[in-house]
Amino acid sequence: MRLVLALIAGALFGGGLFVSGMTDTTKVQGWLDVFGDWDPTLAFVMGGAVIPMFFAWRLTKGRRPVAGGAFPAPPRPEVDRRLVTGSVMFGAGWGLAGLCPGPAIASITYAGPGGIVFVAAMVAGMLLAPKVDAQLNRLAAAT
Repeated sequence: MRLVLALIAGALFGGGLFVSGMTDTTKVQGWLDVFGDWDPTLAFVMGGAVIPMFFAWRLTKGRRPVAGGAFPAPPRPEVDRRLVTGSVMFGAGWGLAGLCPGPAIASITYAGPGGIVFVAAMVAGMLLAPKVDAQLNRLAAAT
């Protein structure tokens, strides 16, 4: 049952990314081109994600998911090195490629070799990130 719910949620998420234009790299790069031919329509996509999530965090307090397990904890409010580094890396990838992880996976079937290379690089970065973070923590502790 849990896998079926995950499949349905993933398909709904991927479909939403496609319908909203988040898998169209030119639309995403148009959103980021504030001083050029700016396309503000992705602000509605962001609002359509942030507003329901605001209420979802409040509704999950004291509850358990239908499919078992536990809801994830809300993100920590402090700004630290990991948050800043991750944000810079995410923003650089998003700006250069016009894709972020969800849309990249959703578009892998039609993005061609470029999409496959992007997803492979993204996975490599995800695998390397804990090792780089551990090394940075050791360097910070030594100073």
